[in-house]
Amino acid sequence: DDASQSSGEGLRRHVQPARVCSYTDFMKCQPLNFKETEGVVGLSQWLEKMESLFYISGCAIDNQVKFATCTLLGAALTWWNGHVRTLGHDAAYAMTWGTLKKKLMDKYCPKGEIKKLEIKL
Repeated sequence: DDASQSSGEGLRRHVQPARVCSYTDFMKCQPLNFKETEGVVGLSQWLEKMESLFYISGCAIDNQVKFATCTLLGAALTWWNGHVRTLGHDAAYAMTWGTLKKKLMDKYCPKGEIKKLEIKL
């Protein structure tokens, strides 16, 4: 009988709206830090962990660069701060995660280093 379905009883389930991932939520997932001294392997691990955390935490695309760059340390943080000064705050933080990844790879993964790793593997 259609009456039971239209009354709101039965098969309907209340679904909570998705909650926005805050910086605190993101940090509770224990992201890795990255500093230049960790090299190609360290950067690869950092990138993989970030992408996993973005997915698990439901991190909004608009927050990915902002949250990820908060885990940069040492020379990597100095590099990022220089980038922010050059581009301007708004433009730097408006870049996509893909663009940031490419910039980090270009900076910290010279082609020669990647070739050496491939040969070792």
